[in-house]
Amino acid sequence: MTGPPEQAPLPQDPSLPSEDVAAEPPSSEPWTAEAAPEAEQCALPADNTALTQPDVAPPLAEPPLFLSWSAPEIRLPLRIPHFGHVLLLSVLALFGLLGASLITRSALYFHLFGITTLHQALDDIHYALGAQAALYLITLGVSMVVFPLLWHKGLFAGLQWNGATALRLRRRLFGAASICFVIAVVNGVLMPGPNDTPIDKIFRAPGAAWLLFVFGITFAPFFEEILFRGFLLPALCTACDWIAERINHTQTRPLGENDHPQWSLTAMGIASVLTSIGFSLMHAEQTSHAVGPFLLLICVSLVL
Repeated sequence: MTGPPEQAPLPQDPSLPSEDVAAEPPSSEPWTAEAAPEAEQCALPADNTALTQPDVAPPLAEPPLFLSWSAPEIRLPLRIPHFGHVLLLSVLALFGLLGASLITRSALYFHLFGITTLHQALDDIHYALGAQAALYLITLGVSMVVFPLLWHKGLFAGLQWNGATALRLRRRLFGAASICFVIAVVNGVLMPGPNDTPIDKIFRAPGAAWLLFVFGITFAPFFEEILFRGFLLPALCTACDWIAERINHTQTRPLGENDHPQWSLTAMGIASVLTSIGFSLMHAEQTSHAVGPFLLLICVSLVL
């Protein structure tokens, strides 16, 4: 008779040591690279430099050639307008002068107001005021395109043109106008100008008084204030403070509200006097360079 069938061996737990290999008791000696198995030693470097060498940060990516359209704009503080902007305005005025000359010659070609020669146009009130108005308008139009590209703000915003402030200070403005009127009366009594000046000859022409009146309260003050009080006065203030900062080795004054420059009282005083002298010199020819009207214009300009 055959014996009982042999029992099939039970599946062996892989975590238990095999019967063919005797389990080695854990060693109490510290682990070293020499005591590691040969396969593990192959994975270790030849020396221990990799174990002690600090981590090296990966190289930074190069900045993109073109910034994103959504990236914020970075602008350095800039006191505007400065003398570079005054020089640019002078260049734009040359284009205005060229345009006014072309308009004048076109009017002569069509014999406007019965004027046929350039010599006659120089003594005619219509051509004189018309050419000056064309000069002002062309220069203003080009400036409203060029300067916003440099300032990143509108022309009148860069010149600190604030109608709300003018309305709030309207009493002071009317008071300043009254002071200018009193100064003119006193100047006329103490230092009267000559009688036969170029401006007097213009007033004798038919209708010239009304034309000069309209031009004198619209185009002339508007554009002259932009030139003298809008560009030249701030440029002189900035130049005076810039020179003082270089001499005294002081820091630049920070910009104020709406990025408007803040000037010292000394700079504003010097710039006001220099601007007033230039303002008076521009009108000196109309009064035959008389001393009385020249001083009157300086005082009026200082009040303004």
